Amino acid sequence: MAAEELRSARWFAPDDLRSFGHRSRMMQLGYAEEEFLGKPIIGILNTWSELNSCHGHFPERVENVRRGVLAAGGFPVEMPALSVDESFTKPTSMLYRNLLAMETEEIIRSHPLDGVVLLGGCDKTTPGLVMGAITAGVPMIFLPAGPMLRGHYAGRVLGSGSDAWKYWDERRAGNVTDEEWLGIQGGIARSVGTCMTMGTASTMTAITDALGLTLPGASSIPAADSGHQRMAAECGRRIVEMVWEDLKPETILTEAAFQNAAKVAMATGCSTNAVVHLIAMARRAGVDLTLDHLDALGRTTPLIANVRPSGKDYLMEDFFYAGGLRALMKQMEAMLDTAALTVTGQSLGENLEGARVYNDDVIRPLSNPVYAEGSLALLRGNLCPDGAVIKPAACDPKFHVHEGPALVFDSYPEMKKAVDDETLDVTPDHVLVLRNAGPLGGPGFPEWGMLPIPKALIKKGHRDMLRISDARMSGTSYGACVLHVAPEGYVGGPLALLKTGDIVRLDLPNRRLDMLVDEAELARRRAEWQAPEPRFERGWGYMFSRHVTQADKGCDFDFLERGFGRAAGEPDIF
Repeated sequence: MAAEELRSARWFAPDDLRSFGHRSRMMQLGYAEEEFLGKPIIGILNTWSELNSCHGHFPERVENVRRGVLAAGGFPVEMPALSVDESFTKPTSMLYRNLLAMETEEIIRSHPLDGVVLLGGCDKTTPGLVMGAITAGVPMIFLPAGPMLRGHYAGRVLGSGSDAWKYWDERRAGNVTDEEWLGIQGGIARSVGTCMTMGTASTMTAITDALGLTLPGASSIPAADSGHQRMAAECGRRIVEMVWEDLKPETILTEAAFQNAAKVAMATGCSTNAVVHLIAMARRAGVDLTLDHLDALGRTTPLIANVRPSGKDYLMEDFFYAGGLRALMKQMEAMLDTAALTVTGQSLGENLEGARVYNDDVIRPLSNPVYAEGSLALLRGNLCPDGAVIKPAACDPKFHVHEGPALVFDSYPEMKKAVDDETLDVTPDHVLVLRNAGPLGGPGFPEWGMLPIPKALIKKGHRDMLRISDARMSGTSYGACVLHVAPEGYVGGPLALLKTGDIVRLDLPNRRLDMLVDEAELARRRAEWQAPEPRFERGWGYMFSRHVTQADKGCDFDFLERGFGRAAGEPDIF
């Protein structure tokens, strides 16, 4: 690409009044013409905020990227983007993923950016940024935030999320003192960076890495490691080269790339949230990826990353020392399409040359997997005709085939009050059910799916039971939890017809989830069902509720998917 073909030349190159205005404003910002004219303008989209601990290092990483862009002859500009942090954004960060995607697309489209570096990592920032950049269509490279360091307390290694749930159950059982609880609270998150378990953050950055949208293995580098700074600077250098090469996401994001990403996700013990985001990203790229495709890949892809919560012993820092994602992909190289192109301008196979495993208990060989099938299984049945998801490796195998009476709750407060009641009439065979917690019912598809074990059972030593909901759950969670039931109960899906006492049957080997209620009774209940009052009458929630798709379609907005219509194209400049 020649300098006059740069996208930014539309703003700066013509010798007319409009370019005079653009150049004069750049001079107002303190830049001389020779600093930016004829050079690739690189947007650094930064999802930092003072409430996003996962991205606490991003101000420094912006400077690292800037250094790389300048070294390669580009002109860097930082562009703030919505910081959808997982911890503080309520009612759920998922309510705002599509807002970030829209903002990302429009930031890129409306400004003189020739290429972008996307800084994300905390759960919804990765898919949100990537979805928007796919549609915008300029060269892009993703810079993952990186996992935080291992947690520690009293000689124990702690994993964020997973150990929070574990020790909370022990506290509810009376086995953890106030002093111990405070120590765990302070020791479980010791540095900047995302959850260091294979939760949604590490899952989604690994997927983006496997798609070919990051520098090779970038997703595995801990946030606090000096290698993360060097990687950020390299992102800056490489994006300038990508602009000159005109290497755009549409060239990289082929069906083969998404097949690779899905297989790698299964092999890592990925978060159940991977299903929703992968499908949404694929649909933005015009690739047909469905629940059935993912289930088929899951049946043939062994789980080889021994990282919590699907693995038993290790965390992301250990995974990095063992060789990281490049080593894992090298182990399963024969299963991947190594001809797939990546942001390096080279193939996946070329990027994997020289990768090796340094600890084969952390990254297992295919012959000795943590779990013979992949991380996720997709279910269908009369409770979930459009699908549901479960994480078999992270639950007690005795629940893989289970039949028991339902205990149904219509809201989280109702469920929470019941499970905290030590006199609740419940047995380990019961099936806890929460509905009205999906994309519309939540609202926003909150992470409520790991329903707490009732105190009445906790006190007796039980730590798992079958739970079903139309909600999501944190990727750091575990247990016999069936999630993403579609259609959701709030819109009249079959889950809305289930009653306490109905028998529910899970048959994981045959991928079935059913309520054992005859069709005539279900028809009677369906005729009696009444739609709830709309949750929103204005604002973002109003827009969300009218355009979000169901879980099996990725929860994107219908009008943002590629098949809806033509992209907006370049803005008019007059």
